Amino acid sequence: MEKNALADVESVDRHSSVPQELQDASVSRSDQRLRELGYKSEFRRDMSLFGVLGISFCAIGILTGMSSAFQTGLFSGGPLGLFWGWNICSLFMLLIALSLAEICSAYPTMGGLYFWVCKMKPETPMLGCDLRRFADQYCPSFGGLRSSQTGWIYSIAMTFTGTSGNLSVALYLASLAEVGQGRTLSRVEVAAIAWGVNIASGIINTTGTKAIGGMSTFNLWWTLGGTFVLVITLLVKAPVKNTAAFVFTDYENFTGWQSRGFVVLLGFLQAVYTLEGCETAAQVAEEAKRAEILAPLAVVGSIIGSWLIGLAYMLALLFSVQSIASVQATSYAIPIAQLYYDAVGQKLTLMCLTVVALAQFMAAVTAFTASSRLFYALARDDAFPMKSKYMALNRFQAPYWGVWTSVLIGCIISCAYIGSAVAFNAILSSAAIAVMLSYLQPIIIRVFWPRTSLPDRGPFSLGRWSWAVNFASFLFTVFICVLFVLPTAHPTDALNMNYAIVAIGAVILLVGACWAFWGRLRFTGPVKTVMEEGPMEFEKGENVGAGM
Repeated sequence: MEKNALADVESVDRHSSVPQELQDASVSRSDQRLRELGYKSEFRRDMSLFGVLGISFCAIGILTGMSSAFQTGLFSGGPLGLFWGWNICSLFMLLIALSLAEICSAYPTMGGLYFWVCKMKPETPMLGCDLRRFADQYCPSFGGLRSSQTGWIYSIAMTFTGTSGNLSVALYLASLAEVGQGRTLSRVEVAAIAWGVNIASGIINTTGTKAIGGMSTFNLWWTLGGTFVLVITLLVKAPVKNTAAFVFTDYENFTGWQSRGFVVLLGFLQAVYTLEGCETAAQVAEEAKRAEILAPLAVVGSIIGSWLIGLAYMLALLFSVQSIASVQATSYAIPIAQLYYDAVGQKLTLMCLTVVALAQFMAAVTAFTASSRLFYALARDDAFPMKSKYMALNRFQAPYWGVWTSVLIGCIISCAYIGSAVAFNAILSSAAIAVMLSYLQPIIIRVFWPRTSLPDRGPFSLGRWSWAVNFASFLFTVFICVLFVLPTAHPTDALNMNYAIVAIGAVILLVGACWAFWGRLRFTGPVKTVMEEGPMEFEKGENVGAGM
């Protein structure tokens, strides 16, 4: 596909000097659309469909999310909750992906969720970002809060997600040491490894779009091939195969709660956590050919692919698990290492964990790709400090200030793991909620203002099904946000309490404080980086930035 893709250009201005219009038609259309939205193209469009799809696939990390969070569902509902929860949640996450893809097709910019909120409802201070239109009549300090907080919360979520992924890589390496050498690593050693993985993620992201696109394409095939290897290994080598009745109907409860329905619902969190990340394709839209088509296709395609691949992997795990109690009582850093050890033995467990660990590393790299691009987009619109620094690109076309800010934050948070694993998990649990809250912002607008919020749809459109899909997505997102903060164990004490509500509350307070002391004085909405030239027309004559 890459060989047949049309040639790339670095920017619209550079394209204007190229006489071969047909050769660069696909890139030209994407750059033209970006100019209509008020932005000059600054990145080379080096990503093909597989590159963009791989970005979202990487961010979802189906092998890694399923492996790292498998025990959550196994202990909360057991196989019954895992199987049915996976399919139900996959269906609703697909609806969310369809909602976001439709918006992405109309507004293919790396601002993603943040820009969509600004663009779809700029005249409503609670949801949009047009401060000046309301400054004289309403509160001048509240208008841009909602849109800027979408960007800030989502950038924090992506940074935390990358940090979580890098620590997971360290935990997989710790499990490899435990299985292979019988050596248990200390928290300091695990944190030190996480530091090294954070820095490695930064180095790869600093090498730019081509490297990230190549890695994401490789991860796509690695996930497909790795899943095949893991499934075959489990089904062939497991000494005892569980029955279909066990896989589809067995109920397990290690939570202490008595309500079967509530316990099964808690198992849904594993599926949602695993499937988050499809929107990451939007963060590289300005680096993709035909972004208005490829980015939404990647958003939807990554969920469909993850649903099917995850289902195959989950069934192999459920048919092969030898003892749920053994997994629950394991001393390994990653509980699924115990499942593999019981099912396939020491040597094959080392192989399986290596497959998952490499996939986990690539997923974590992608999270920093998303956060750095969002820092760039926010800085471009005066919604982030040190604008010139965070908009600077190196010779590889990488926003390196955003990359290394993500690495620095990741290293700092990794230090919390040394003092308290509970505190560290509380910080990172806020990432999953923050992502869902970020999804909620544009979906709310599409539900309550369906006709005016997206007047000009892109090539990817849901047509008459749009409102129904958005409404179902809205209900599910609200439900999951509530479920994420409920206690997962009973009776609740200081060690098993779900601190997600505290962590996400702290994130919201931090974002609010940043707005109060800095954002409200600077941010007035998206800022044009290109002016009208000749006959070029912007959408319905509107200014992209309300403050322009």
